[in-house]
Amino acid sequence: MVRVINPDAPGKMRNNQIKLILFAIRELMHQKEPDETSQDLAAYIGLSLGKIYDNIEKSVEAWEKRGYWLKADRFRLEWEWTKLVGDELCKAVQQEDWGTVAVKSAFVAQKLSGTRLPKTNRSGPVWTGFRHKLMG
Repeated sequence: MVRVINPDAPGKMRNNQIKLILFAIRELMHQKEPDETSQDLAAYIGLSLGKIYDNIEKSVEAWEKRGYWLKADRFRLEWEWTKLVGDELCKAVQQEDWGTVAVKSAFVAQKLSGTRLPKTNRSGPVWTGFRHKLMG
């Protein structure tokens, strides 16, 4: 029997999101003045953290099927902050509270600091237009 590898596995998607969030934070920190790009970047970070939180349950399903309840609960607790911080960032972007955006972005960068990034972002500016998605 051949082993089937799912290219859209939750862990792989989460890792890609984390790298793109870190690239967005890096770009946001280089902004001199808040403008449309800054709003797109902050909105992207907030919405992507929400996606990571939504993806956690898919990651935990396999462990729960095997009865690894403690491991599943620890994993949920480890990533619970993504929902809270993502919501706070989205709210700060809507209110144009750039102090909160800076503090929360620094917090996210610190939490995700263990991730190694390539020198360049090959995906390009994926955050373009996220301000409009956030504003609805």
